[in-house]
Order: sequence, then structure tokens, then C-alpha cells
Amino acid sequence: MLIIGIDPGISGSICFFEDGKILEVIEMPVMIDGKKNKKQVNGAQIYNEFSKKINKKQDDEVRVVIEQVSAMPGQGVTSMFNFGQSFGILKGICSAMQLPMFFVRPAKWKKYFNLINSQKDASRTRAIEIFPYFSTQLSKKKDSNKADAILIASFYYETHQKDD
Repeated sequence: MLIIGIDPGISGSICFFEDGKILEVIEMPVMIDGKKNKKQVNGAQIYNEFSKKINKKQDDEVRVVIEQVSAMPGQGVTSMFNFGQSFGILKGICSAMQLPMFFVRPAKWKKYFNLINSQKDASRTRAIEIFPYFSTQLSKKKDSNKADAILIASFYYETHQKDD
């Protein structure tokens, strides 16, 4: 089964995960929007990435697991609107492609990997511990979003295998 783990948002990542192994992790595809050169999620590119990976798989062989995000205190209205827009684009693509979606709250997958109240970078360290063969692609601090996507996919794989 192909599991697509997603850390949503402009700086998020998408992990393609199958049979307990990482196939590929990509940074969230983005494009420049408007006169102020703001970035937004590139839905067409996400669709293309999904299509390439899904290819000949049946719908029941694919699971899309998206981090269930919500507004947080202290975040600006504009940034939260943009974040919600990114989340909506991902849901729309999955709906249009008729891919089953599952949502997991950050607290749930982080608790599973013992990352509650840890630094943002701790998920990168944990992903390297679990998947040492992927460590070269998680070598930079900014790769913590890739690590989050990996751990989201891995969480689903480890906790939902019996259900599928």
C-alpha cells in the first residue's frame, strides 16, 4: 500500500511511503502568486506528483494522511488564511482524484514518537533514527518538515496496518 504523508503548508513536505520504506520525500510544490511574490501551494504540480506515484495502483491501495492543522494563538490572520488555503488545496486534489484521506492531529503522531514538548528539530532526529538510510536527505535543519511528513506516513503505517 502506498501511503502519502503530508505536512501541509507552504514550507511543508510530502512523503511517499510503501511497505514501511520511504520511496521519496519532496518539499511542498509552490509557485509565486501576485505582485508581492508571495508563495502559494502549486496544486497542479501536486496533482502531477500524486499521479506519477499512484500510476497503476487501485484506489484501495493508496492512503493520503494529512496533518490535521488548525489556527494557533499568536499567528496572524493572513498567515492562517494562507495555511488554510494550502490545506484546502490538498483536500480538493485528493477529493478530485478520489483518494481516501485520513487526518491526524500533531499531538497524536508526536505522542506516538515521543516528541511531545520537544524542539521542532527533534522530529528530524527521530526520523533519522528510524530510517538511517534516509539521513543524507535530512541533513539540514530546514529538513524538519520532511521529517514530519515521514513520521506522519510512518505513524499511519504502524497504527493502521491491521485496519486495512
